[in-house]
Amino acid sequence: MPPPPPLLDDSDQVNRELLEPRVTITRRGGARVSEYRIQGELYMLRVEPDGAPAYYLVDADGDGRLESHMNELDPRILVPSWVIFRF
Repeated sequence: MPPPPPLLDDSDQVNRELLEPRVTITRRGGARVSEYRIQGELYMLRVEPDGAPAYYLVDADGDGRLESHMNELDPRILVPSWVIFRF
């Protein structure tokens, strides 16, 4: 397999802009919401409700929807993710 073609501008600044997420933090309905985007595409939300643990919604399959499916039988079910343990 041939190697991928080089980037037109492979400077550290361009590589950083391509790979590092842009984070926007807002307040919505009693929660702090952090939006994570790479190249303008939203791929994850971190929601920190007031007085409750934070949870994450992730676009796991790249279809633009921040949801997970519990099983194939009911794809309408949203499954948020919580941090259970942290070092």
